[in-house]
Amino acid sequence: MASTPFSLSCFLFLLIIVFLRNPNPRFVFGSEEENSNSLSILTWHDYSPPTPPSPPPFDLPSSSCEDDLGGVGSFDSHCKLKSSVNLTEDLYVEGNGTLSLLDGVSLACPVAGCFVAVNLSGSIRLGNRSSIVAGRVYFIAANITVPVDATVNTTALAGDPPEHTTGTPSTTKGDGGGHGGRGASCFVKEGQLPEDSWGGDAYSWARLEKPDSYGSRGGSTSREVKYGGGGGGRVWLKISDTIDLDGVISADGGDGGTDGGGGSGGSIFIVASKMKGIGNISASGGNGLAGGGGGRVSINIFSRHDTPDIYVHGGRSYGCSENNGAAGTLFDAVPRSLIVDNQNLSTLTDTLLLDFPYQPLWTNVLVRNSAKVVVPLLWSRVQVQGQLSLLCGAVMTFGLFPYANSEFELMAEELLMSDSIIKVSGALRMSVKMFLMWNSNMTIIGSRDVATSLLEASNLIVLRESSVIRSNANLGVHGQGLLNLTGRGDMIEAQRLILSLFYSINVGPESILRGPLLNASNEDMAPRLNCELQDCPTELIHPPEDCNVNSSLSFTLQICRVEDIGVAGLVQGTVIHFHRARTVVVHSSGAISSSGLGCKGGVGRGTISSNGVGGGGGHGGKGGNGFYRGTPVEGGITYGHAALPCELGSGSGNDSIKASTAGGGIIVMGSMEHSLSSLSVYGSVKSDGESYGEHGGWINNAVTNDSGVWPGGGSGGTILLFYTL
Repeated sequence: MASTPFSLSCFLFLLIIVFLRNPNPRFVFGSEEENSNSLSILTWHDYSPPTPPSPPPFDLPSSSCEDDLGGVGSFDSHCKLKSSVNLTEDLYVEGNGTLSLLDGVSLACPVAGCFVAVNLSGSIRLGNRSSIVAGRVYFIAANITVPVDATVNTTALAGDPPEHTTGTPSTTKGDGGGHGGRGASCFVKEGQLPEDSWGGDAYSWARLEKPDSYGSRGGSTSREVKYGGGGGGRVWLKISDTIDLDGVISADGGDGGTDGGGGSGGSIFIVASKMKGIGNISASGGNGLAGGGGGRVSINIFSRHDTPDIYVHGGRSYGCSENNGAAGTLFDAVPRSLIVDNQNLSTLTDTLLLDFPYQPLWTNVLVRNSAKVVVPLLWSRVQVQGQLSLLCGAVMTFGLFPYANSEFELMAEELLMSDSIIKVSGALRMSVKMFLMWNSNMTIIGSRDVATSLLEASNLIVLRESSVIRSNANLGVHGQGLLNLTGRGDMIEAQRLILSLFYSINVGPESILRGPLLNASNEDMAPRLNCELQDCPTELIHPPEDCNVNSSLSFTLQICRVEDIGVAGLVQGTVIHFHRARTVVVHSSGAISSSGLGCKGGVGRGTISSNGVGGGGGHGGKGGNGFYRGTPVEGGITYGHAALPCELGSGSGNDSIKASTAGGGIIVMGSMEHSLSSLSVYGSVKSDGESYGEHGGWINNAVTNDSGVWPGGGSGGTILLFYTL
């Protein structure tokens, strides 16, 4: 697979993954017997190589070694080519012997789509600096040797791509061609985002395990002249024994220069029993005004003594260096793994992930090194048997912005993210065993039609290095093991956030659990607050036992059925509830706070006079009066129950006045049926009202602001503890 230096943070993250999965790892490289104990998820005992198709039919008979190619010997014994051969039409060779190209010899048909097929019982041997050049190469043999400086090359020699595909751009913007990944475009239509603009589209997803499509030509800036680079060709190698590769096997797209887009990479499919050598296999996009998309590569090799570099990245964009072509796809058939790797070429252009197989499942999906993938369907399931990894600048998008009414499923053993992003337009149902985030973000933008996302990790969820999970709607996070927000910048926040069923939750120093969002827009689905009611919501005293996300309940942040909760950071919300928790410890650096997150109006609102002066909000006590030129402005009334309080604090003003202050929220720990076993507070638990000075300024002891409103302070909210002495 492609070898690219990881960033330091990616390297550290991978080390953590290794030791979490196996505290005493063995790093082993070598034969299949050794690899059966290595860290990769490889099911060698289940492996059975697929049967490749028979060679395509030819109307022409097999060519002869001496008469047609000027070689020495026979294809039924040993044919040696001592001088270069230039062809202008397809070539078919069949026999029981071996074909050898001596040093410096070229067998070339440099015509788009020209087909060179060799079907031998023996071997194919290329000498140093020798080459085989064609639009399509199809080899069947016992062994093949490609030494250093030798090439099997179909770069920019594609024939016609499949019918009904749009891999070649139709505009004159010099866009890149598409295939495994979309081609880039440096032209953004008015009203669109760069992510919505691309060149040639992707195709042949259904054949990525056995790819056999030509790449597409890049677009041109002229209708008269085709400046775009040609698409990559097609290479099929079916080798019954060994591939010895120290040279290059290439199906790259051609370069388009500054007047045309790069062509997209073509297809490479290799089946063999063994591979050795450290050469290159490449089906990358060509460079151009806009880069071409990568092609498709699939390898089915049981035993690898060495690992060649494999490239499917997009081409470089000269006209927009931040938006290179999208990566293509690499499928490794033995572990059944899909790899999308853009070799750290930044891109705003997508590689499409469409329907995933259910039987048998793929083992791993690895997206890395600035690759950007999208699952665009309205309802999709991404399911793998092993690991989904997003590493080193990877981006994975579910759905189409701004259509946030889709639902998606993500199922895997492990979801690993490092320096990467997941974006969801709609709702996400995730089910994994382990979820690790390192300096990564998951953002869920839901609509009112699809408001609830559920993230379930049965063993472990860990956020490190300022990792963030954010939803503008309802979010449930469930597990049976540990939820750990490690430290500074780590955060989970949603409009309504329910954390449940974990054995332990740790909120590390300077990390945050929050619900609802601060400064949420009008489009975000904020929970409705019972600001006009003096009655206690039943669920605060007698909460339901199921711990499900329920929009009809008043909770904005609930921690439910968790044994041990440690808070060294911030737990913040409007209505915070701890239900069926055994032990809660608020460390000296920690805080549980609903301060300033209650009602801006409310039962005990402080009135606002016509002159813009307000009285303080009331709750447990009456709000203070405001005064304007000697005229009092009444504060809010007293309300609530002293013995069993569960009301929101009131503000001064109302929701329509921007400068209004808010009262405190509600914090309830325990319930009538299930009190806390242990509560230790070394930090703070608070539900203060909001002071106007927190958002305005004081000049000469007078509040000044742009709205002409001078409200009073909000009233304190509620803290209700059910605690067993």
